[in-house]
This record gives sequence, structure tokens and C-alpha cells, in this order.
Amino acid sequence: MTDAQASSVHASAVLVGERAVLIRGPSGSGKSRLAFDLILAGRAGQIAAAMLIGDDRVHLEAAQGQLMVRPARELAGLIEIRGLGIRRCDFAVQAVVGLVVDLSAADAERLPAAGSLVWEIYGIKIPRIPVGAGFAPLPLVLAALCTRPSADCPKGFGNHISPTIATQ
Repeated sequence: MTDAQASSVHASAVLVGERAVLIRGPSGSGKSRLAFDLILAGRAGQIAAAMLIGDDRVHLEAAQGQLMVRPARELAGLIEIRGLGIRRCDFAVQAVVGLVVDLSAADAERLPAAGSLVWEIYGIKIPRIPVGAGFAPLPLVLAALCTRPSADCPKGFGNHISPTIATQ
């Protein structure tokens, strides 16, 4: 895939296991910080091994029903660490996006509507986490990567604690 064929977006991406976490948000919202936190969580064994794909600018493309992400060529292997500046690290050249995290999302709610938990691009639906301004995104992302919705959810979207936990 070439830069001309891909859509360039202001985002960061980290490969966690076999899928990428695409991190979007306005400048200063913490995209680089969350990317580095995910890399550290992978090294600590909290999640599958994690590696940077790209920081600040990545390229997206639909291929065979999946959304692919790769780093912008001129930024490959570079990440901003606030307080240290631009640092070099290992990076993955491409991955399938499995989760989108939107920082400073206007539609972030304590119990989000099912429709806000999905992002659709190029006809591809991807799970989405809207994170409100001022909220720490790492715990939400770790929870999404380490848990799954409750199958017995009476609300239909699995985004709450099972009533049996509180009554047992």
C-alpha cells in the first residue's frame, strides 16, 4: 500500500497482540501518552505484548473487509514522551485495527449507548471506546482488552455489572 492509496489521519496506533488499538483525539488529549502506557502494560504482562505502530499520524486503508493501519513513513519508530521529547522505539509496519479509542469524546457517558461503542469506516465496523476529557483512558482500554460484555445483559449491550455479583 502506498501513501497515496491510504487515508492519513491524526492519530496514534499500538499493536496489542494481533490487533491494533487506534487512538484518536485533539492535540494535547493524550494520544502519545496512552500509546506509551499500552506499550508499558504489554511489557508488564498486563496485556499481550504491545508495540508502537505510529504516533501522531498514521495511514488507514480498507483491505479485504478489515481496516489496516500503518505508520506515516517520516514518523515511523518515533513517539513523543512528554518531558523527554521525541524518542525512538521499535515499531510494527502494519496491523489490523481491532479497537478505536476516542479521547476527549463529546459522547462519552458512564453507560454509553450501544451505538456509540462502534465506529464505522469504509463499511467496516470496529469496537469503540469514547473517553471523556479529564478521564484516564488506560483503565478503560485495559478493561476492553481483558474482558468481554456479559452475555446475560438485560440492557442488551453488556455494559454493566451483573446483578448476581451484588446479591450473592
